[in-house]
Amino acid sequence: MDTNKRVLLGMSGGVDSSVAALLLQKQGYEVVGCTMKLWEDINLDNGCSSDNASRDAKTICDKLGIEHYEVDYREEFKKYVVDDFVCEYKECRTPNPCIVCNKHMKFDLMFKKAEELNCNYIATGHYAKTEYSEKYDRYVIKKSNSEKKDQTYVLYNIPKDKIKNVLFPLSDFTSKDEIRKIAEENDLINAKKPDSQDICFIPDGDYISFLKKYANVNPKEGNMVTTSGKIIGKHKGLISYTIGQRKGLGIGGGDVYYVIKLDKDKNELVVGSEEDLYSSSCTSINTNLILIDNLDDELHVLAKIRYNSKPIGATIKKGEKEKEVIVTFDEKAKSVTPGQSIVFYTEDGIVIGGGIIK
Repeated sequence: MDTNKRVLLGMSGGVDSSVAALLLQKQGYEVVGCTMKLWEDINLDNGCSSDNASRDAKTICDKLGIEHYEVDYREEFKKYVVDDFVCEYKECRTPNPCIVCNKHMKFDLMFKKAEELNCNYIATGHYAKTEYSEKYDRYVIKKSNSEKKDQTYVLYNIPKDKIKNVLFPLSDFTSKDEIRKIAEENDLINAKKPDSQDICFIPDGDYISFLKKYANVNPKEGNMVTTSGKIIGKHKGLISYTIGQRKGLGIGGGDVYYVIKLDKDKNELVVGSEEDLYSSSCTSINTNLILIDNLDDELHVLAKIRYNSKPIGATIKKGEKEKEVIVTFDEKAKSVTPGQSIVFYTEDGIVIGGGIIK
């Protein structure tokens, strides 16, 4: 069987991956659809791993005349994504489960499934781009044409040797309206289907209730203190707060406070002024470098410290531990949050790599 043009496409039942299937077909690829069953409790029309998602993906595949497989990865999803989410919150860090899911599910297990099905490529509906760079003599991940829609922030964990086998058919589109128009013109059933929520295993967005119910996490009250150590109130459990939070602190008086630190050892919520939120540096752990093999010298980069933040100038250098990178910002950065990812780019939008903020 000729696998050169055979591609396994991750299909969530949504409009992005459905249009991706159509575009790949028009580019001459033999498309195979793959929907991952990830979590027991999901039963929403727009859940990315629900029964409805698989049904819609199968309907699209039947319309386009392509194979469709549903793969049961619930055990792996719990192990790699959900348990990590719980552990991070217990350690007073703020995780990004979509990044963890991409690392272990889409760009590890899905590659193994592609090999099993004789597919040379995998594809997803992410807004990103892969291409060969003459300058770097390798395949690279690059920002999509739309800065607003770009999703490279969640893709830095793709193994560098696999980038050449990854396709992002939506790389040239700048708005969701364009995608929906293509879906409507081709009579796809999900042309007007709402986008899925960010955390697929917490459909109502109430992560605190999820942690209490699923992981038996019982938040403990503690002192709310200023950066100088003065007790000014009580907090209702550290999992209820995140760095930079201003509202919902329950502090009376005229002073405005922000969450500066979650002190797990003392069970204290440290609050301070907006000025206290700014950091001149941070450390990236579990760093995956995909544009370069080693960080032998200091390197100036553009860094994103959260999904929706603008890239800021920074210098990175190798840390003392394996996969540790020290980041020094050109100008102080606001609300650098442990558990979130920091992703490094070149000036022209190529992903250098990324890691987890310590």
